[in-house]
Amino acid sequence: MKQKGFDSFVNQRIWIIGASSGIGEACTQAFIKAGARVALSSRRAEKLNTIAQSAEPGQALVLPLDVTHQEQLISTYQAILGSWGGLDLLLFVSGVYTPLRADKFEFEIAQKTIDANLLGPMRAVSIVLPNMLKEHAGHIAIVGSVAGYSGLPKALAYGPSKAGIINFCETLYYDLLPQGVSVHMISPGFVATEATAQNDFEMPALITAEEAAKEILSGLQAGEFDIHFPKRFSGFLKFLRILPYPLYFWIVRRFVKI
Repeated sequence: MKQKGFDSFVNQRIWIIGASSGIGEACTQAFIKAGARVALSSRRAEKLNTIAQSAEPGQALVLPLDVTHQEQLISTYQAILGSWGGLDLLLFVSGVYTPLRADKFEFEIAQKTIDANLLGPMRAVSIVLPNMLKEHAGHIAIVGSVAGYSGLPKALAYGPSKAGIINFCETLYYDLLPQGVSVHMISPGFVATEATAQNDFEMPALITAEEAAKEILSGLQAGEFDIHFPKRFSGFLKFLRILPYPLYFWIVRRFVKI
């Protein structure tokens, strides 16, 4: 049994959470060009309004919110239903990243990271899921990271938040496939964004946000569950996951110069 993709994005109703920068902004622009109707959400209202100017009249909704506030997500979803009558795709891109190592561990940073990166998507999914289950249709796509595959340097909070996304998406897929609701787990490698600009190390296979958006839209159209890229990097990290721990840690220490 294969889950559904998209024959076309024309007139598809898409809610993009995290649309104001990076991968989210690039996906928003790509969906606009593809003829979709887009609801843009993030905390930065001014940036969302600027991005929405590239859309045709009536094609975009600007709905600012903070993913750590459930009531804001609920009211935004109700606004989308009021305008469009339904939703075809939830694309959750929003996330925070603060480099963190054990010798400088700050619990407050970890707590904020988990709240935004893991509980944020869970909040959004809990809101859109009842209608999708009722209609036996719809798509849920969540952007995680290859950092969730295995433990990596400077990802003491970010990595676990993205590992949680992997498990969450796997379970969603198992539960929702028989219900006609498609789930897409998106795991980018290094993408040039405001977040990765904080890194003070060489990022292998670095790609642009526009390249990431192209991979995401292609994977959604094909109905893929596991959308990961760039393959030359994400495939290598997938391989590392199956190695015995002594060998895994040796390789990471040998090749990750952090």
